[in-house]
Amino acid sequence: MKTTTLILAGLLASAMAGEAIAADNLKLAVGQRGNWDTAVAELGQRAGIFAKHDLELDLLYTQGGGETMQAVISGSVDIGVAAGTLGVLGAFSKGAPVRIIGAEATGAADFWYVPADSKLQSLKDADADTTIAYSTNGSSTNSMVLGFINEYGLKSQPVATGSPAATFTPVMTGQVDVGWSSPPFGFDALDEGKIRIIARGNDIEAIRNQSIRTLIANQQFMAERPDELQRFMAAYRETIDWMYSGDEALQTYAEFADTDVPTAKRIRDEFFPQSLIDPDEMSGMPALMEDAVKHKVLTEKLSDAQLAELIQIPARQ
Repeated sequence: MKTTTLILAGLLASAMAGEAIAADNLKLAVGQRGNWDTAVAELGQRAGIFAKHDLELDLLYTQGGGETMQAVISGSVDIGVAAGTLGVLGAFSKGAPVRIIGAEATGAADFWYVPADSKLQSLKDADADTTIAYSTNGSSTNSMVLGFINEYGLKSQPVATGSPAATFTPVMTGQVDVGWSSPPFGFDALDEGKIRIIARGNDIEAIRNQSIRTLIANQQFMAERPDELQRFMAAYRETIDWMYSGDEALQTYAEFADTDVPTAKRIRDEFFPQSLIDPDEMSGMPALMEDAVKHKVLTEKLSDAQLAELIQIPARQ
């Protein structure tokens, strides 16, 4: 009897161990660590939501959408978070094995700033000698700077500076005239009067209505592991609902972003309405393609068939 009990206990332990290691592993490249909109996967993993869908995420943080997209194209990760839409359009048109599986940001919370003593009062004051920061080539901030230049008829020079943290020092030391950031980075300097905001991404009407950042996946991953993709999107959507349902997510985000709960609440409630990070629809694609052609990212607009091949958002279950 004792031997039988031990055998049964061993079998039960083995079964439980099998369940514990059953979660499928997904590799993600995520642009800009610490932003509210790019924190969905991190927060969902910490809250156990992805585990509930039998997924374990390996998260690699990048300096921007360009790096994120390259990691997906190379196959070193399965999914990319916050890749600039223009960059994805250009890569797809050249045959890159990348597909859009959701919108990551429709509209933008990003802002552009100058040192408090700068002569610039608005981005419209920038001249041909003015340097304006964005993160990486092919990123959403790259496309937004191009949008500012086009909207205001500027001759200024876009400059890739990496993350908000990497951008801050060259701006404050005069190497770059206009820096870029995304909440919460820069709040301390704003509150202390060290910097001034002179432009916001949503200042341009077109950006407010465009899905400027995307969720992307490697084509081979999508073909070979469709069930994992479906579960990922289900967990991603569930996490977003949880992030806006109460204060538990604010505490988790504050711990992750090394900030406090009031600041986390300010970020969510003032800068990121839930509609901004809704993944279910890519908005403003005709205008985005026009911008892509104008800025020579595309030689011509994608056809309806090409768009259908590029944008493959898993249906909400």
